[in-house]
Amino acid sequence: MIRQFELVERVKAYDPNTDEDALNRAYVFAMKLHGSQRRASGDPYFSHPLEVAGILTDLKLDAASIITALLHDVVEDTEATIDDIERMFGKEIARLVDGVTKLGRLELQSEETKHAENFGKLLVAMSEDIRVLLVKLADRLHNMQTLYHITSEEKRRRIARETMDIYAPLAERIGMQGFKDQLEDLAFAQLNPDGRESIVARLDFLKSQGEELPVRIIKELKQVVCKDGVEAAVSGRLKSPHSIWRKMQRKNITFEQLSDIMAFRIVVGTIGECYQSLGEIHRHYPVVPGRFKDYISTAKPNGYQSIHTTIIGPERQRIEIQIRTEEMHEIAEFGVAAHWRYKQGEPQVEGRQYRWIRELLDILEHTTNPEEFLEHTKLEMYQDQVFCFTPKGAVIALPQGASPVDFAYAVHSEVGDTCVGAKVNGRMVQLRSQLNNGDQVEIITSKAQTPSPDWEQFVVSGKAKARLRRYVRIKEREQYIELGRQMLHKAFRQEGYDCTEKALRGVLKRFKMDDVADIHAAVGQGHHSARDVLVAVFPGVKSASKPQKVVSISKPKKASDNAVPVKGLIPGMAVHYAHCCHPLPGDRIVGIVTTGKGVTLHTIDCDTLANFQDTPERWVDVSWDVMTESDDFTGRLHLVVANEPGSLGSLSTIIGKNQGNISNLKITNRSMDFFEMLIDVQVQDVKHLSNIVAALRTMPVITSVERARA
Repeated sequence: MIRQFELVERVKAYDPNTDEDALNRAYVFAMKLHGSQRRASGDPYFSHPLEVAGILTDLKLDAASIITALLHDVVEDTEATIDDIERMFGKEIARLVDGVTKLGRLELQSEETKHAENFGKLLVAMSEDIRVLLVKLADRLHNMQTLYHITSEEKRRRIARETMDIYAPLAERIGMQGFKDQLEDLAFAQLNPDGRESIVARLDFLKSQGEELPVRIIKELKQVVCKDGVEAAVSGRLKSPHSIWRKMQRKNITFEQLSDIMAFRIVVGTIGECYQSLGEIHRHYPVVPGRFKDYISTAKPNGYQSIHTTIIGPERQRIEIQIRTEEMHEIAEFGVAAHWRYKQGEPQVEGRQYRWIRELLDILEHTTNPEEFLEHTKLEMYQDQVFCFTPKGAVIALPQGASPVDFAYAVHSEVGDTCVGAKVNGRMVQLRSQLNNGDQVEIITSKAQTPSPDWEQFVVSGKAKARLRRYVRIKEREQYIELGRQMLHKAFRQEGYDCTEKALRGVLKRFKMDDVADIHAAVGQGHHSARDVLVAVFPGVKSASKPQKVVSISKPKKASDNAVPVKGLIPGMAVHYAHCCHPLPGDRIVGIVTTGKGVTLHTIDCDTLANFQDTPERWVDVSWDVMTESDDFTGRLHLVVANEPGSLGSLSTIIGKNQGNISNLKITNRSMDFFEMLIDVQVQDVKHLSNIVAALRTMPVITSVERARA
């Protein structure tokens, strides 16, 4: 454990004016309160907040952040209260500790709801002070580093999944690449240990085969760029196992096809030297087309700046190079923490200054339940991005696959609501068109326009989805209110009474409602009959001789109530999956009407669709219902497997470990060395199948694995 004087000296090393007395008091206070408490590892519990504080000293954070780290568990795990913290350490520390503490003190119905509520509270807390997020990330990092001490595998996997879905993307959003890489790799080790071990083994093999190669590449690159007075630091590093795994999945390639397992970094003094070094690199080595990105002229939303290029470099090696200044390197590694300065008074801690936090708060405002908020937040945080420009040159970052409607909502909610058209690079395009990096987008609006529910079929950003669902809910409620109002007035008139707001307000408590509109909506939906309300207002009214028929607007059935989770079809229509392409949830699909059979679903790239080009009337625009989960879909894979003992056993083991189930296997060709086969695997969706494909590609006995299309 870090001793008391060591912690104080660490902070004083980068902040000589720190409040040494407060640090000492916080150390002693937390140590006494945690007392004899133990962690799952058997270590004293106080070692955890101490290690969290140590992590934050590496980031050179202020004394308030270090004290918060020391105290972040005392309110939850000891007898101390927030009032005690405020009395001893002041309002600022109390507010920070409260921001971290209250996240874990919920007793809700389900683990999913608790998780979502937790994240909503974290978002609000970090919007008020970004240091809350920094302490929480350091807390999560140390918990992940010691996760192996927890005996329950289910609990370890739940914590790892939460880390991968929420905390690693949050670290990336504030530019803390080092934290992000560590969190992802630690979570990856729990979620897919076999996949990680396979990649680590291959990386170790590569290092053993060419230990001197990186040294020679670094030496040659330095000779190339260090000209005309330019001083450069050149280094190389292997990419993390998880980033390699993710790239194999995203690009649908094998380990051997990756070109940038090792990235080389060139750090120079000025921005001008960055471009000068780039020119020298491109002058000496062939450039790989399509692999150049200039994040200096167009920085990422988290402040990241660097030039990326891929070349056929020294010794004919295909390598990725990053070129940046020392300041850019600090920001790339430490993100928000790199901006921490004591030169101009108090550091900028308010989180709302970050656009993405404001957008997440907007999503929180427009969703009705925690699970929906968490779904939209993951969409907002966990996708690759495209960078587009407004007509005035402002950069808008959007998820991959975004449409002009997503762009409109990113500019402003009102712009999205009133969007009627869009120009991309000066040309009119459909609102469902996909945007690409560098597109200039101009949104055309009209005050008479309102959001279309159909937009939800193609928007991908969390903000757009949340806003559209809110609009649909509001319009639906307005219809229920109007219908309920008409039904009540009719029922009251039949008995000779007037249906007044005053009369309805008198029975709000009886129906446990807050507003007269709630009563109207409840009657319109059929939750209460108009007669129920009439009798509540005028108890002397006799019951009707005939039960009154309750009229309501029927909601569309949830996809989970149907046999097939597909939107865009007439209820009750027979649906079949095409055996030529085996569509899965997540695929873009189209329906083909077949006489006597109903609708057959195909993937949008299925070769069979060419047979129906002359009969467009048979095509049906359909999409998967994203709110539905199912585990009874079949994906077909084409594999080439080495003819070795145990190959098929290893194959089935990998599929089983990834929660897949082999429903059919057919060997289509065999030779002395290899088998070619088709395997049908029961999966939940296309992402589930992609995970299985990525896992299979790590096996040395599998030469190739692709999704079969016939």
